[in-house]
Amino acid sequence: MFKKEIYNQKMQKTLDVFNKELGALRTGRANANMLDLIKVDVYGQKMPINQLATITTPEPRTINIQVWDLNNVNLIDSAIKKSELGLNPQIDGQLIRLPVPDLSEERRSEMKKIIKSMGEKCKISIRNIRREANDDLKNLLKKKDISEDEEKKYEKDIQVLTDNHIKIIDDKVIAKEKEIMTI
Repeated sequence: MFKKEIYNQKMQKTLDVFNKELGALRTGRANANMLDLIKVDVYGQKMPINQLATITTPEPRTINIQVWDLNNVNLIDSAIKKSELGLNPQIDGQLIRLPVPDLSEERRSEMKKIIKSMGEKCKISIRNIRREANDDLKNLLKKKDISEDEEKKYEKDIQVLTDNHIKIIDDKVIAKEKEIMTI
């Protein structure tokens, strides 16, 4: 039998990830969450910075990263430089200082593009979940587990779910862009 709740949960998880990514885009003020999305290739796997160092914000415009293992300092430095955050790390032994610059008009425009891109990726994920649900429906129809009428009804239900989630994404993108422009 077809369970649309499964697909709703998958879409909700995708939205949760998107919300976490948006939350990491705090701009203008130092925030340890800004580094949540950066993964460092260390010990044969990708790890978040907070599993390799202590992150503090001693001042409103500075993030300090106290790296536990001296060998990881350059790896964390390069991961931060490769990220889309536009931060320039300053290394002092095992301490990495990240000054958070004021947002210039150019940086605000860049941030808007990043937000739009994140929203688009999230929408693609939602649509992939819709496609997966529709493929499952076709297989159930092929196996004669559901009728054609049931398939059409479920397809409509999944489309409504998809539309609702995409609207939520669009609203969040607009709200975040507004926040970026008013800081």
